[in-house]
Amino acid sequence: MPKTRELSEFERGRIIGGHELGHSFAEIARKWNHDESTVRRIVQKYNEHRTVANLKGRGRKRLLNENDVRQLKRVVTNDRRAALAEITNTFNQCREVQTSSRTVQRTLHAEGYYGRIAKKKPLISEANRKKRLEFARNTKNYTGEWNNIIWSDESRFELFVNDSSKKVWRKPHEKFNKDCLSPTVKHAPGVMVWGCFTRSEVGPLVILEGSVTAKVYVELLEQHLLPFMRRLRNSALIFQDDNCRIHRARIVNTFKEENNISSLSWPAQSPDLNPIENLWAHLEKKVRERKNLPKNRNELFAALNEEWIKIDSEVLANLVDSMPRRVKEVIKAKGNPTRY
Repeated sequence: MPKTRELSEFERGRIIGGHELGHSFAEIARKWNHDESTVRRIVQKYNEHRTVANLKGRGRKRLLNENDVRQLKRVVTNDRRAALAEITNTFNQCREVQTSSRTVQRTLHAEGYYGRIAKKKPLISEANRKKRLEFARNTKNYTGEWNNIIWSDESRFELFVNDSSKKVWRKPHEKFNKDCLSPTVKHAPGVMVWGCFTRSEVGPLVILEGSVTAKVYVELLEQHLLPFMRRLRNSALIFQDDNCRIHRARIVNTFKEENNISSLSWPAQSPDLNPIENLWAHLEKKVRERKNLPKNRNELFAALNEEWIKIDSEVLANLVDSMPRRVKEVIKAKGNPTRY
């Protein structure tokens, strides 16, 4: 019978035990369903080396030594987006003995590198990286403070989304490394909405039409945020919005001051710190799960609004409770993008 797998040490020991009891090779082979030549080879090896274990140094020699592996890893980390053939060609340029793509791939896998779809994250400038890190360090000891924040943001939802994906070479823990990300850009028209939430409930979901200027934003805050804050009746509430230019316009700041709206100092390029980003993802998932998907903008907004008001308070609380972990991740990443 052809050999299909390597015998375990227990199986080899069983063969040796049968041999020492005086059984023939054929008898042992029939009893344990092994090939007779296999039984003979194991007995001969035992008689020569007095062991049934694999002998060290008897396996196939590695084609690449430690220096080769280090060089290969440098090639990969220098260009994460290179195809396997490109990596092989670059690696072989400095070698007398050429290496196949299969050997390169197998070696990279052994070192923990696999081709993975690049995560889409906005690139962060050096100045904003430092501001993110400073914010995280200043808030790392916050606990109950996060419960008094009204989280807000705008988001765009589309009827059809093109999720084109690109692969990069990385290790599992390098998913959010800067050179392993696929930068995202804002694109394509759709339904733009503004929303806000606290730990216990969602605020209004507002559709935004046309160009959103600072004046339009002030009107939005006046017509939707102020009534929501009055209903909450919590004088300790702090409003969070990002550093979009219209959010920081003079007339917006004046409106906030006149209406006693305290604002959270927020670092730019920090969607991973804002839990409402995850709430948008939750909302879109709920809409996509509906039996009848929206066919136009009006139906899309209606579906979004229906799912928005049904969001469970436990979802909101879990998102707010994630803030200490988000802050810790930013510190760990030294201000660079995180997994959130």
